[in-house]
Amino acid sequence: MGEQPIFSTRAHVFQIDPNTKKNWVPTSKHAVTVSYFYDSTRNVYRIISLDGSKAIINSTITPNMTFTKTSQKFGQWADSRANTVYGLGFSSESQLSKFAEKFAEFKEAARLAKEKSQEKMELTSTPSQESATGDLQSPLTPESINGTDDERLTAETSQNSEPRAEPNAVPFPHSSSTSISKHWEAELAALKGNNAKLTAALLESTANVKQWKQQLAAYQDEAERLHKRVTELECVSGQTTGIKTQKTELNQTIEELEAALKAKEEELEQLKAEVENAHQLQSQKDTVTQKLQETETRNAELEAQLVELEQRLESSQVEQEAFRKSLRSLLQLLDGKIFELTELRDSLAKLIEGGGS
Repeated sequence: MGEQPIFSTRAHVFQIDPNTKKNWVPTSKHAVTVSYFYDSTRNVYRIISLDGSKAIINSTITPNMTFTKTSQKFGQWADSRANTVYGLGFSSESQLSKFAEKFAEFKEAARLAKEKSQEKMELTSTPSQESATGDLQSPLTPESINGTDDERLTAETSQNSEPRAEPNAVPFPHSSSTSISKHWEAELAALKGNNAKLTAALLESTANVKQWKQQLAAYQDEAERLHKRVTELECVSGQTTGIKTQKTELNQTIEELEAALKAKEEELEQLKAEVENAHQLQSQKDTVTQKLQETETRNAELEAQLVELEQRLESSQVEQEAFRKSLRSLLQLLDGKIFELTELRDSLAKLIEGGGS
């Protein structure tokens, strides 16, 4: 399956300043995804975070790591392999607690995996050490140096029989062969003693090597723990300096807030005076509102009268129009009568002029 994410959250990522080892340096401009990954092939847990395509956290969890909560929403851990300290700022305390629980869980899993791996290595290395011990011991046995008892007896027999085979040789006396036998037995005993001492020394050396390896691993773990502790103390020292600076800033902020509070109290007194004025204005407003209502009532009455007058005016205009029409009719009638009278006058005038002639 390879490496798979097993838990994810979002946080602001920081790293300790490599120069001062005191101040935190943000490595992301905003909150990013921080994930735990598990590699089933190598049985390894890692914390990984990406800002775009850049890896800002790549930390392998080891049994010696410790995740520390430094505030309600901030936590940190030291990574000796990366030679840095990572810090995470969360949006809530519950997210920080959940991340810390997962860190402890995967740290314990990493410890168990390391123990199992060491047990397998010990089981694998034990037979090879035994075979190596046997190979080292075999050249040191007396039989391999001086031959077996049968070979020595054969050699001695051949040495004793060779003088007898030569007719002119003088045979060794019996006391001489006995002294030679005692000499070889003494030498054999000495070699056996030396072999036993060498075997014991080899076994002791093998045990010492194993013990030294364990001590070396313990010293390495202790050195890593001390290095982490030094880093944590440096972080705490940096945080102490930061806390002092924050305290000074907070004192200044408190003084500013007290001055602002005094100004707000004065503003509050002014507002109280304005509220009293507002009450007076409200009473005046009520009076004006009442007058306005009376005015509106009067206005409604006047509007009713205006409507009535407009109706009267309209009816009067209708009557005037009718009167005008009547006048026009009379004028037309008068014009006709006047025209007839004019013709009549002209006719009479003609008649008068005709009778006189």
